[in-house]
Amino acid sequence: MLRQTFCHIPGVGRETELSLWGQGCGDWDTFLENPKEFRTGNASAEDVRRAVETSKEALETGKHQYFRRTLGQEAWRAWPEFENSCVYLDIETDGGRSGNAVTIVGLYDGSEFTALVRGIDLGNFLDSISNYGLIVTFFGTGFDLPMLEKKFSGHKFDQIHIDLCFVLKRLGYAGGLKKIERQLGISRAEEVDGLTGLDAVRLWNRYERGDEGALKTLIAYNEEDVVNLKTLAKIAYDGLVAKTVPVPASS
Repeated sequence: MLRQTFCHIPGVGRETELSLWGQGCGDWDTFLENPKEFRTGNASAEDVRRAVETSKEALETGKHQYFRRTLGQEAWRAWPEFENSCVYLDIETDGGRSGNAVTIVGLYDGSEFTALVRGIDLGNFLDSISNYGLIVTFFGTGFDLPMLEKKFSGHKFDQIHIDLCFVLKRLGYAGGLKKIERQLGISRAEEVDGLTGLDAVRLWNRYERGDEGALKTLIAYNEEDVVNLKTLAKIAYDGLVAKTVPVPASS
């Protein structure tokens, strides 16, 4: 989908993108074959050509920062192309709002889950996150990423960010993560099924009082959160592709 995208180019909005597709310009390579052949709305063909070349180079060299700046709410389009550099992220806290409230950062790269725990290895977070070009969260815009920026003072995320809370809302799925999981038939392990964010705070408090089993349960709870984000990302991507790309009229 990313190679079909033109609406991230200055002067090219959604209407012009649809027009380009309708003219038979289905991707960047097609446009570059003959830029002057296509109508580009308010943007000049030359400006679009330069932007398409820049986009193509950024994708081929993995410069995620470019797409972080340009895609905006269309960041979901980058998911397949950056899937090999993608991490699904979710944090737990002790209930506070300062950076020091972060207790666990769960990271899932699509095959392996890692939990970074306060007082053990949470300090490794910046090194870990630097390996990725795309971050997927659920309401990370309003919670997870701002909390981590407080925790690691001065850090600013430059990765492409897909916030599934807002992406799924475009498909009619509203509410919290667990509510949406139930709507979509996504189940959780019996050990942590039914646990909430408040339970996560309580589990951390129990751990601090010496209950190692509480930490194990908390990590298992966090793992369900991040692993399920991959399933939700696939559902969201497929749904928005179907909603975004016009179906060709039958002859």
